[in-house]
Amino acid sequence: EDLIALDEALAKLAAENPIKADLVKLRYFAGMTIEQAAEILGISRATADRYWSYARAWLYDEINKDL
Repeated sequence: EDLIALDEALAKLAAENPIKADLVKLRYFAGMTIEQAAEILGISRATADRYWSYARAWLYDEINKDL
């Protein structure tokens, strides 16, 4: 059930901001470090940190909005 909610929220995030969703996929599912994911996405470490913080908060809110 939790994975379904995560998948649905991640799909919504991808529709709004694909790079942030890709960062989550690389970090969460591929197990990459923030540096590795930033390099693959062609963004700076600082940008990756900001995107990671935003995406985590956004996903948390999206998953827990109906609770």
